[in-house]
Amino acid sequence: MVSAGVIADYAVFGAVAQMRYAEAVSTMDAGILVALPPRSGPDILRPIYEYCTARGYRIEGKAIRVGEWLAQFIPASSPLNEESMREAEVAEIEGVPLRVVRADHLALIALSTGRPKDFARILSMMESGSVSLAVLEPLAARHGLSTELKRFRARFLG
Repeated sequence: MVSAGVIADYAVFGAVAQMRYAEAVSTMDAGILVALPPRSGPDILRPIYEYCTARGYRIEGKAIRVGEWLAQFIPASSPLNEESMREAEVAEIEGVPLRVVRADHLALIALSTGRPKDFARILSMMESGSVSLAVLEPLAARHGLSTELKRFRARFLG
C-alpha cells in the first residue's frame, strides 16, 4: 500500500505489537497505525478498503481479513502516533517483516487511551523489562502525558 500511494507510512501497534515485548495476549485484530496522503472527503480510509478488496481481502465490520488476522487501520491523528510510526522498528511477526511501534511509544499510546486493558498492557511490558518509568517520563513530558503517567504510577506502582 505504501508503494501504491494508498498510505504514506504504517506501524503495527496494540496487542500484536505487545507480543514483541511481553507475553502474548489474546486479541481479535491487528491494529495498524497509518499515515495517509492528503485527501478530502468523509471516508478517508476508503482507498485502503478498495485496495484490499481488489486483492481479494474481505471487509469484516471495521476491519479487513488478511489470512488469519483481522487488520484494523487507524489513522495517526496525534503527534504521538506520528512519532510512533516514524520511529517504528522492523520486526518479524509470523515470519513477515513488519514495522512495529517501539515499546515506549506503545506504552504511552496505551496510557493515552486510559482503558483497563491498556493499563494491563503497560504493566505487562514493565514486568517484562521492555519499558520503564525512567524511559516513559521524558516521552510523556514531551507529549503532554505527565499527569496521566503520575496517576498511573500512583494507582498501579504505589
